[in-house]
Amino acid sequence: MQTATIAFDRFNEMQDEDCQERILAARARLGKKAVLLCHHYQRADVYRHADLTGDSLKLSRLASQTDAEYIVFCGVHFMAEVADIMSKAGQTAILPDLAAGCSMADMANLAKVERCWRELGEVLGDVDAQVTPVTYINSAADLKAFCGDHGGIVCTSSNAGTIAQWAFAQREKVLFFPDQHLGRWTGYNLGIPLGDMAVWDPDQENGGLTPEQIRQAKILLWKGHCSVHQMFQASHIERFRKEHPDGRVIAHPECNFDVCKLADQVGSTEAIVKTIKEAPAGSRWLVGTELNLVNRLAEEVKPQGKIVQFMAPTVCMCSTMQRIDPQHLAWTLENLADGNVVNAIRVPEHEAKLARIALDRMLAVS
Repeated sequence: MQTATIAFDRFNEMQDEDCQERILAARARLGKKAVLLCHHYQRADVYRHADLTGDSLKLSRLASQTDAEYIVFCGVHFMAEVADIMSKAGQTAILPDLAAGCSMADMANLAKVERCWRELGEVLGDVDAQVTPVTYINSAADLKAFCGDHGGIVCTSSNAGTIAQWAFAQREKVLFFPDQHLGRWTGYNLGIPLGDMAVWDPDQENGGLTPEQIRQAKILLWKGHCSVHQMFQASHIERFRKEHPDGRVIAHPECNFDVCKLADQVGSTEAIVKTIKEAPAGSRWLVGTELNLVNRLAEEVKPQGKIVQFMAPTVCMCSTMQRIDPQHLAWTLENLADGNVVNAIRVPEHEAKLARIALDRMLAVS
C-alpha cells in the first residue's frame, strides 16, 4: 500500500554501512519486483548489490529481457532512458540520482545536431540520401530518436565496427556523434584514412569545415569526448613499456587515437574484463579505462598472480556515475518497498518510438 514518500534528507547524513543494511532489508521486502542493473564503472559499494552487470550493449539487452516491475539502473541518465525505451508495458525504469548524467552525452544536443543536418544539406543537397547518422549509446534519447527518424542507428563501443559497416552500406557518408575518438578508431579499423575523417565543431558554422572538406569526408566526427578516457596519454604507455617490457596494454576506444594505436588491444569494458580474466596467470596489464572497473578487476584476478595497473598516474573516475551512492540507492529502494516510485525515467512516447527503431536496428545488426 502506498505511503508518504520518504524524503532523501533522512538518508543524506547516513553512514555507508547503515545504508547497506537498509538496502538489503528493502530488497528483501521487494523480492523479484525490482532488478538492479549496474554498469561496470559503478562504485564498489553500490556494485555489490547488482543483479545484472555489464557494459552499455549488454545492459541494453538485459533491460529488454527482464520481467521485473522496477528496473533500478545504477548508471547514468542515458542508460536509464534506454532501459525505459526497451522495457515492456507496466515496467518502470528508475535512476537513483537524477544528477547522474554524462558529460560526453551533454556535448551533443538535438538543436545542434539538427542545425548540423541542415548545414550538411546546404552543402551536399539531399542529406538523407547521402549521410547515415550514427549516435553512440552515450547520448540522450532525443538523439537516438533523430537517428531513428533519419534512417540512422545507435552503436556501442562493443559493436561500433559492425554498425559502421551497416551505416556505409546505407549511404556513402557517416555523421558520428558525440564521441570523436570512438568514431575515429572505428573508421581507422575499416581502412578509412585519417584525412577522410573530419571533426565537426558544433559551435562553428558548418562545423568549422569548408564545403570541400565536407564533401571529401567519409566520416564527420562530432567534437565530443569522454573526460575520463581523455586523461590517458601515449606517454603513460611508453613509460609502462620501459618498466615492464613483457607487460600488455589494453585500452577503451574512447581513448585518443595515439593511445589506441600504441595499445596491444582496444576494446569495450566487457572486452577488457573478458580479455584480462582469460589472460595467462602471472601476466601484467596496463588498462586505459575507468578506475572503479580497473580496481575491481585487479582484485578479482590477483589470486592468479595477474597484476592490473591503471593507466593514468592520477585518479580518474566517472564522477557522474559516482553520484549513485548507497544513500541514494537505500532511499530509492525503501520508497519502492513502501509503494512509492521515485526518480522514474520516462521518455516521451513519440520520442521513445523513434529511438527504439534506432536501438532495434542496432540489436538486429549486432
